[in-house]
Amino acid sequence: MPFQCALAEISPNPWMILPFVAMLTAIACAPVVLKHHWERHYHEVSVALGAIPVAYYLFVLKSPDRVGHLLHEYISFIALIGSLFIVSGGIQVAVRGGAKPWSNVLFLLAGAVGANVVGTTGAAMLLIRPWIRINRHRYGAFHTVFFIFIVANVGGCLTPIANPPLFLGFIEGVPFWWILEHCWTVWIIINLALLAVFYVLDSSNFRGAPPPPPEPLGPVFAIRGAHNLLFFAMIIGALFISDRLMLREGLMVAAAVASYWTTSRETHTANGFTFAPIKEVSWLFAGIFATMLPALDYLDVHASQMGISTPMHFYWLAGGLSAILDNAPTYLAFAATALGLHHLSLDRAEDMSVFLAHDPILLLAISIGAVLFGAMTYLGNGPNLMVKSITEAAGVPTPNFARYVYRYSLPVLLPLLALVAWIFFR
Repeated sequence: MPFQCALAEISPNPWMILPFVAMLTAIACAPVVLKHHWERHYHEVSVALGAIPVAYYLFVLKSPDRVGHLLHEYISFIALIGSLFIVSGGIQVAVRGGAKPWSNVLFLLAGAVGANVVGTTGAAMLLIRPWIRINRHRYGAFHTVFFIFIVANVGGCLTPIANPPLFLGFIEGVPFWWILEHCWTVWIIINLALLAVFYVLDSSNFRGAPPPPPEPLGPVFAIRGAHNLLFFAMIIGALFISDRLMLREGLMVAAAVASYWTTSRETHTANGFTFAPIKEVSWLFAGIFATMLPALDYLDVHASQMGISTPMHFYWLAGGLSAILDNAPTYLAFAATALGLHHLSLDRAEDMSVFLAHDPILLLAISIGAVLFGAMTYLGNGPNLMVKSITEAAGVPTPNFARYVYRYSLPVLLPLLALVAWIFFR
C-alpha cells in the first residue's frame, strides 16, 4: 500500500461528499436493479463520478499535489492487488476429497494464520480458488462471506504485513511486534467466534448436500506452478521499499509479468484464470478512490472538533468508516487525530513512541476497528471485492452488496464487533 506523505490540510465543501454517496449507492443497488446495464456501463459510471471531485480539487481548490498523491495511492493499490491476483492465478493448490465441516474450519483457520505472513490480500488470492474447488459440490453464499470475514479481514490483525492499515502504522513508527503483543486476544476471540458460527452453518449445509462426485486418484495435496511462490515473496518484499520513484510498484508489476509468462496455460485453465476480476476492481476502485477524497479530507480537518476522545469513540468511528471507505487512509486519519489529542504529530517520527508510551489504547482501538470493520462490506478492504469477482466468475453463489450486509454482516459480524468493544474498550 502507499506511504503517507505530508500534505497541507484541505477542507473541501461537504457537498462534494455526494459523489462518494452516489458511488456507494450505485455499487450497492445497480447490480440488482439494473444488472445488465451495470455490467456494460459500470466503468463509465465510475469515471464520471470520480471526475467530479478530481475537477473540483484541480480547478476550484487549486490542489494538484493532492490529486497527484491520490493517483500515487491508486497506482500502489492496483499494483499490489493486481500483481497478487496474477501471481496467485498461476498457483494451483490441488486438494482431493469433498470438504467436511471440520476440514473447512481448519482451512479457514490456516488462512487466518497465513494472512499474517503473506497479508490478507495474498492469502485471499492464494486460497480462494482451492476453497471453491473443495466445496464446489455444495457451495453456498455463506462460504464466500465467511472466507472474506476470516481470511481477507479479521484473520490479519497480528502483524504489519497482514493488513494495509497496520502496515501504514508500522511505517509511521509503530514497532513491528506491537500489534501482535496487544491484539492476540482479540484475534483469538473474533476468529473462534466466526469459526463456530461457520461450523454450525456448514454442518447444516453438509447434511443436506449430495455426496461429492468421484475424483481421479492422485496425491491428497499438490501444488502446480510452485515457482510462482518466488514471485509472491518478491511482491511481499517490495512492500518494505520506501521511495518516491515507484520502484516498489515496478517490482510488483515485474513479478506479475514474469509470473504470467512462465506459468503454463494448463495451470491457468485449471484455475479458471481470466483478467475480468482485476478489470472490474480496477475500474470500481478508481471511482472509489477519487470520490472518497473529499470525505477523507473533511474528516482529517474536522475530526478533532467532533468530540472524539475515548477508545470506544475511536473504535466505532474508525471502524464504521473503514466499512465503506478504504481502511488504510481511514486508519491514518484517526491516528493523526489521536496523536493530536496529546499535541503530537504523525509527521514527527519520535512522536509515535511518546504516544504509545502514554496512551496505547487509542491506537489499539483504531487498529482493531480498521481491520475488523473492513469485513462489513465489499468496500472495506481491498481483497473483498476481488474475492467477490473471482467467485462470481467461477459461477458459485455470491451475495450482492445489499444481501452481504443484511444477511451476514449485520446479524453475524456486527454483534461480535460489539462484543469486542464491550470486552476491550469500555
